[in-house]
Amino acid sequence: MTDEEIIRLRQQIKQLPTGNFHFPEIYGPDWDTLYIGDKVKRGHVFMNAVRAGKFPGIIDTGTKKGGGRVYQKIEKP
Repeated sequence: MTDEEIIRLRQQIKQLPTGNFHFPEIYGPDWDTLYIGDKVKRGHVFMNAVRAGKFPGIIDTGTKKGGGRVYQKIEKP
């Protein structure tokens, strides 16, 4: 994941309310144009970045539901 992608995704995350979300919600409208293999790869890279702390305030819930893996935006103190 490039620095530019991280910045873009952080900007998208700022627009989200606190609570659960799926990666495609922040990826953007191009998500639907990706091949399934590319979706899986990008989703995995995002999951690893979340787990590495590159997206403060975002946690991997460790669950999957509906549109895939569930992440949670928490309120920052």
